[in-house]
Amino acid sequence: MSFRTRKSESFRMSAAEKPAISDLMAQRILVLEGAMGTMIQAEKLDEAGYRGGEFPDHSHDLRGNNDLLNLTQPRIIEAIHDVYCAAGSDFIETNTFNATTISQSDYNTEYFVHNINVEGARIARRVADRWTEKTPDKPRYVVGNLGPTNRTCSISPDVNRPGFRAVTFEEMRKAYHHQAQGLMEGGIDCFAVETVFDTLNCKAALFALEQLADETGVKLPVMVTGTVTDLTGRNLSGQTVTAFWYAVRHANPIAFGLNCGFGAEQLRPFVEELARECEVPLVVYPNAGLPNELGAYDEAPEMTARLIREWAEAGWVNIVGGCCGTTPAHIEAIAKAVDGLPPRPVPADRPRLRLSGLDPFVSAA
Repeated sequence: MSFRTRKSESFRMSAAEKPAISDLMAQRILVLEGAMGTMIQAEKLDEAGYRGGEFPDHSHDLRGNNDLLNLTQPRIIEAIHDVYCAAGSDFIETNTFNATTISQSDYNTEYFVHNINVEGARIARRVADRWTEKTPDKPRYVVGNLGPTNRTCSISPDVNRPGFRAVTFEEMRKAYHHQAQGLMEGGIDCFAVETVFDTLNCKAALFALEQLADETGVKLPVMVTGTVTDLTGRNLSGQTVTAFWYAVRHANPIAFGLNCGFGAEQLRPFVEELARECEVPLVVYPNAGLPNELGAYDEAPEMTARLIREWAEAGWVNIVGGCCGTTPAHIEAIAKAVDGLPPRPVPADRPRLRLSGLDPFVSAA
């Protein structure tokens, strides 16, 4: 089975006309879209809905493979991006959180990863260009979403074999390189290595992006966001948020921060910590509070927006948005809450990390 990618016929603001993301972050607080998975779940698609007309006889169940909807239900994905732009998003993220060969192997769809990423980027590109044409004073940007995968380079999945790893660094690098190629072909504006729970996974992604830039001669901006897994503020591989920053600082991301894990109330101390320690723009997009006993998120848009506004009033953030459980209503409330508030100032000429004598896996705290 093969898929032919389509050339976009939408409006496209030239690179010379579109402001640089770094310039916009210095002018105002920017808004990222909300949860893609939450919106897809609301569609209540069954197995046939996920298969579409493209995979009627596929060997594995496909329900839950949200990334595959770029191929089987592109209109749904486009409509979700569209409603987030209408709510006030400056950035829309491609529907590619699990679009690596590693994650797609669970569905036996790893052979379609390139097309999933190309189409995911092109869907978002069409929406972003349409909204940029409609509101040229508020250009929209497409962020290529590189999720954490469902494996970890640092931790054994087998408690009886602590030295075992289900994936190697090289396998992780190749998977991210493959994904990034498709996203770049589809026309993204920048990359986001997000929901990082394992720093070594993140390093593989950043290495792959550097290699791709060397190969293509095109270096797109990169955002990096980690997720804390407990209220001590550590990720799954054991680093504090500050240690994680110093572990990836050498990659010179255009923005760094946190997403997922917890709601804004629980993330507040870690956002404040990064605002002190991190010398690049700060991006944070929390969940809609904590999940209830059924795994759903009940925090109202007004509550999420009020908590994020407090961060903005404190001068901590440059980009905000929503993760699990957030909806267009959350994003609209957040956009209104931070409108007119100044972004966090960052040094114009920030120092570069000197690797000599520094172990990036040791906390600087």
